[in-house]
Amino acid sequence: MSRRTSIVKALVEKLKTISTDAGYKTDLATAAYPYLRFWDEVNNFPSMYCTAGSEAREYMPSNFTWGFLGLSLKIYTKGEDSQQLLEDLLEDVENLIDANRVLVYDEALGYETTEILITSITTDEGLLAPYAVGEINLQVRYAIM
Repeated sequence: MSRRTSIVKALVEKLKTISTDAGYKTDLATAAYPYLRFWDEVNNFPSMYCTAGSEAREYMPSNFTWGFLGLSLKIYTKGEDSQQLLEDLLEDVENLIDANRVLVYDEALGYETTEILITSITTDEGLLAPYAVGEINLQVRYAIM
């Protein structure tokens, strides 16, 4: 499995820990996926889909390279107050990312990210009520030897 795929799968497993039992506002335990779905294809709410995007490299001395991987999280909610449900889930994801900037994505080889940063958060701003759609873009830095 590639590093890109491994990072996405490890992040999705971490996102599945979002639950009210763990002190979050929402439950995402069975509704985080390592692939993309568009809002008209989603049947379970809330749901989150994670995909890898573009990647940049920074070549350093001593044959060391940084990889900067863009990840996109698409978040879908539905309900009477779908925007509040979305805001709660966005906040939960933000808190989880902030608490897990270093993420082990291959235990056998000891690979882990160096940092995960949120680069943007956008929403549909209520246009799709009773649905709500949000997107969080992340930048993942990891070492490529």
